[in-house]
Amino acid sequence: MTAPLRVGNASGFYGDRFSAMREMLEGGPLDVLTGDYLAELTMLILGRDRMRDPTRGYARTFLRQMEECLVLARERGVRIVANAGGLNPAGLASALGEVAAGLGLNPRIAYVDGDDLRERATELGFGSPLTANAYLGCWGIVECLRAGADVVVTGRVTDASLAVGPAAAHFGWARDDWDALAGATAAGHVLECGAQATGGNFSFFTELSDVDRPGFPVAEISADGSSVITKHPGTGGAVTVDTVTAQLLYEIDGAHYAGPDVVTRFDTAVLTDDGADRVRIIGVRGVPPPPDLKVCLNTLGGFRNATTFVLCGLDIPAKAALVRRQLEAAVGADGLVWTLARTDQPDADTEETASALLHAVVRTADPARAKAFSRAAIELALASYPGFHVTAPPSDGTPFGVYSAAYVPQSAVEHRAVLPDGSSVVVPPPPEMAPIPPAPTTSRPGPLPKGSTRRVPLGQVVGARSGDKGGSANLGVWARSDPAYRWIAHELTTDRLRELLPETATLPVERHDFPHLRAVNFVVHDLLGDGVASATRFDPQAKALGEWLRSRLVDVPEVLL
Repeated sequence: MTAPLRVGNASGFYGDRFSAMREMLEGGPLDVLTGDYLAELTMLILGRDRMRDPTRGYARTFLRQMEECLVLARERGVRIVANAGGLNPAGLASALGEVAAGLGLNPRIAYVDGDDLRERATELGFGSPLTANAYLGCWGIVECLRAGADVVVTGRVTDASLAVGPAAAHFGWARDDWDALAGATAAGHVLECGAQATGGNFSFFTELSDVDRPGFPVAEISADGSSVITKHPGTGGAVTVDTVTAQLLYEIDGAHYAGPDVVTRFDTAVLTDDGADRVRIIGVRGVPPPPDLKVCLNTLGGFRNATTFVLCGLDIPAKAALVRRQLEAAVGADGLVWTLARTDQPDADTEETASALLHAVVRTADPARAKAFSRAAIELALASYPGFHVTAPPSDGTPFGVYSAAYVPQSAVEHRAVLPDGSSVVVPPPPEMAPIPPAPTTSRPGPLPKGSTRRVPLGQVVGARSGDKGGSANLGVWARSDPAYRWIAHELTTDRLRELLPETATLPVERHDFPHLRAVNFVVHDLLGDGVASATRFDPQAKALGEWLRSRLVDVPEVLL
């Protein structure tokens, strides 16, 4: 029987724990160590880096980590696969070669590119974006590893591909081994956000004994694509069915999770407890991928500036109305977004708890107007509401980006693997492609019998995990018992969600059921506008949307409490 491939993760985003790479290499046995450094916002950041210096455009943190850990990785025989190449994987591969030479090493370094479509933006109908990157799959990584690469860096591949590629190379999967590819995709999806799978950002964190410094996850992937999610012994956090469920629900839509290599049916995933800090994922099915690739576009949308007025004591609405009239008269109302946060309490015993916060954000194409916004706000200091002050000094404003998604045929993108010897291999489109299947019909369990209820926070019986996908928010909610799932399957309708979260009341909301996970997933369209880089919402990536839902008071059947 073939031993599982041990794939660890050392980064969930550009800016994650710097020491994680060393911790993962020293903490226990691994075959492959991955790092996810890219997100929609990161591509914008790297695009601005490239504007200032064409030789940049990659995650420089990764280069410093490798300078510290490459010797250790080679000693341990651990291969490194990371998407830190961003907009310039060739540049990162070259810089890694220089770092390795300085360390007295000669590792086999390969890279994957072809995702960057900016030079073809006009041809493809994208306009003039700052960045335009197609989401590639795992097979360029496979070619690099089969050619003996010790380190593989990529541009914009899907997050899960960092784990799927090593598994496909190791087990010799064919491109139409849909179920194996889907199973590894599920494992890669759990790994991709690092410590979120081991107790980080976890609804029931108070139940865990050691959450101050959670370890990073490891997937033991088997030849059939099934996996066990675990972590190195002695590291913080925990791996439980709940922590893995939370991460499986993170930033997905419906049951069919579309990727460039396979459509993974998340509704078929079954999680079982496999012992302390071990959760097995089995049963995941896959079908052929769609004929088109998703493309992440970032454009420069203009300039933004913001200030927060502190409103203390009495007459809060009147104070807010006064300063709003004054600032709009000074700079114009166009592009201004106002949010009044009623953080004030009556008869407060501290000045801070007696205060509300009035946030004002301006978005404009004119950098002079963005700068004038701050000046106009401060000029009101002695001529506005009583107790006037702001939370930060004025600034000149900053550029902001606008995210959008486009699609191109897989055949229109040259997915290329540049091997350690400098030769290259072009990865053809998948052997079979098909439109994404319609959502499967799922039968909801019968409702709980009528009985007495108690008004308590919803979070006493459910967990939640939320996040952003462009301008939409994803909110996964799971129950911890079969009776609780029977209840939420009927209680948490889209209309009920809109009641509990009034900010979603006028927005399109989809609901998707995941009976095997005892979960429902909501997609709230347009909650985040043009994406995190331009959002004016208090929580621009919807990271706390699930915790807001869990805090809402509802009438919960007493049998669940």
